[in-house]
Amino acid sequence: MEPLLSPGYVQLDAELRSAEALSGAQRLAALQALEPHYPRSGRLQQALAQTHLTLGQESQALSAYRRAVQRNDALAESWTGLARLCRGRGELSEAEEAARCAFRLTQLPAQVVSASSLLNEGELGAAEQTVRDYLQRHGAHVDAMRILAQISIRLNVLDDAEILLENVVAMRPEYAAARFEYASVLAQRRRYELALPQILQLLRQDSRNPLYRKLHALICDGLGRADEALQIYAGLLQERPRDTELAVSMAQILRTRGAGDEAVRLLQPALRAPASRGAVALALSNIRTYRFDDEEIAQLRHAAAAEATSLADRYQLCFALGKALEERAQYEESFAYYARGNALKRSEIKVNPEILIQTMRRQPLVCTREFFAARRGLGCQRADPIFIVGMPRAGSTLLEQILASHSQVDGTQELPDIPRLVHQFRDRDPAAPHRYPAVLAELTAEQLRRLGEEYLEDTHVHRKGAPFFIDKLPNNFRDIGFIQLILPNAHIIDARRGAMACCFGNFKQLFAYGMEFKYSFPELARYYCHYVALMEHWDAVLPGKVLRVHYEDVVEDLEASVRRMLEFLGLPFESACLKFHETTRPVRTVSSDQVRRPISREGLTQWRHFEPWLGPLQEALRREAGALGLMGPRHAGAHVSID
Repeated sequence: MEPLLSPGYVQLDAELRSAEALSGAQRLAALQALEPHYPRSGRLQQALAQTHLTLGQESQALSAYRRAVQRNDALAESWTGLARLCRGRGELSEAEEAARCAFRLTQLPAQVVSASSLLNEGELGAAEQTVRDYLQRHGAHVDAMRILAQISIRLNVLDDAEILLENVVAMRPEYAAARFEYASVLAQRRRYELALPQILQLLRQDSRNPLYRKLHALICDGLGRADEALQIYAGLLQERPRDTELAVSMAQILRTRGAGDEAVRLLQPALRAPASRGAVALALSNIRTYRFDDEEIAQLRHAAAAEATSLADRYQLCFALGKALEERAQYEESFAYYARGNALKRSEIKVNPEILIQTMRRQPLVCTREFFAARRGLGCQRADPIFIVGMPRAGSTLLEQILASHSQVDGTQELPDIPRLVHQFRDRDPAAPHRYPAVLAELTAEQLRRLGEEYLEDTHVHRKGAPFFIDKLPNNFRDIGFIQLILPNAHIIDARRGAMACCFGNFKQLFAYGMEFKYSFPELARYYCHYVALMEHWDAVLPGKVLRVHYEDVVEDLEASVRRMLEFLGLPFESACLKFHETTRPVRTVSSDQVRRPISREGLTQWRHFEPWLGPLQEALRREAGALGLMGPRHAGAHVSID
């Protein structure tokens, strides 16, 4: 079956065929006119290079070939042309590398090369269809499996990518590119302890490779070895002073330590580099003390509007401008940039947020009061973990910082271990009947105990020796039933914030990964209300299991809220919890600046500055809450307050 191609890909094919019928100069003009419409296409650059050659323009052809292989490294003709031109100019090192790449493509099955080219051209569906067809017909093939993993990475299905790359590396241990991608995926999934030996093996083979060193620094930071990470980044920055990505990475570590001024000194010079302005502007906007001046805002506005600005840079700039203009009380324009940034980010998301909703809706069908009663006493009985769950931007970082100030509690980070354990029970085939959470009924007492012990073993690397530790991954609320089965004595705190403040807080934030539900008002409202409904279910079937802590209550009476949490955890009161802002531990979330200040009422009503433009969000919340029977006063159990 022929792969299903996008209309844009088919249109470019037609345009390239039409251009072939033209004479040299006319063909060049026609192809150049296509560049703004297909800025990421390697095939278009290959056609341009070949046209430049027919016109005797070797220098322009060389540049076009370089752009072609940079955008699509599965173009054998471009590698061959690049090798020939570089050799003629005496650039032998590049010529040899290009020739190696061209030869390697000739050794691969045509279907695998086609899948790689489709992937590079952005045709994810067609690429997946092509490579899966090849694997089904011919069995395991390392390059085909790697391409499938790359598609999974693009689709943010990192667990599938991890399994595929693990197998590729096992089948061909010397495959450095695949091992690097494997280490990168492990780091993205915050499985740093597994990523470390992979990157160290690569560094033993090539200790000066800047990509390996960057990833090593990221992994060290994830393992809490921030000084080592900063040292690696500083060495790289000295060698590559124009690599502003290094400055951003260093600044993020400094910000987590509360060294915002030092982070600003690193980032300000980088803001002048147009190629990375989006990432730098976004990093600066997240530093509480920094304010963009008039000239900087003008530059950001210009860059956000420029045709040449990439999609990622454009939405990063929009979120940075939204924040900058909000701080200037220019709320209407601020909202316009936030809305544009969200729309742009939503346009590149391939994951359907409705899948998350359906997973939540299946939980009450399986996880009933009787289901848990029949399994009482099973699982690992240790009570070490304190799970803080809820929506992002609901105050979970504040609660973590308060509790991590207690002498008997370790703060860690948003740990990926519960989702990883759950994923083994999910379906890999979307067309298959849903196994999770129904499969939980099949788990034996031994399996439940072992899963709890595995969680504790895997999270041990993040602990500092206190009897209790915090796992602050908000989305763990979806799997409280699973947590109850494997760790029945774990404590769970639900960080709750009013619907409008919480939802708009999410809308203003660009997350590094995940959170696909938050980039449009209807999807955000739907997710929030289903979160509330699911928490209401957990309250009903596991009474007393979850302590709900409202952000508004913490702000109004900090000490009473602290005493209530500590009593729930069975811990003695310690005054250090009231001085949470003095705690020096690194804080890795976007709220790191807020939790280093004394508590403030500022966040309670911030969203009201934008109220004139939030009617669609309020309406979506009312519609979803009404459909789920969740309308009511704020303190009435799990009901939703829209005001």
